[in-house]
Amino acid sequence: MIPQELLYAKSHEWLKVEGENGTIGITHFAQEQLGDLTFIELPSVGDVLEAGDEFGSIESVKAASEVYVPVACEVTEINESLEDAPEKVNDDPYEEGWLIKVKITGSTDDLLDAAAYQAVTEEDAH
Repeated sequence: MIPQELLYAKSHEWLKVEGENGTIGITHFAQEQLGDLTFIELPSVGDVLEAGDEFGSIESVKAASEVYVPVACEVTEINESLEDAPEKVNDDPYEEGWLIKVKITGSTDDLLDAAAYQAVTEEDAH
């Protein structure tokens, strides 16, 4: 259940590239590890971030976790619907549960394809 068309970070965020713009979320594996989400903190529109910077946090019934941008970018939109319904990330992490939209300002060369990310999840599951 890892979409082939996305790029991935080892920290379990995904990036959908659309020209110079991108959409970022957490993977199915990440939301499954966290359990039922109860709160999501997101950045502000206009924030400028470097690859690997923390851009928010996610709390669940099991744990709290920071989330990191997989690429240098500027935040152009946040998924405001998650404020009232963080469970959308559990229900649909690759569509309705997206976290932020960005203008990509850095290279995506270091990100993983679906096959490489699958290997990371198999390693992290043990």
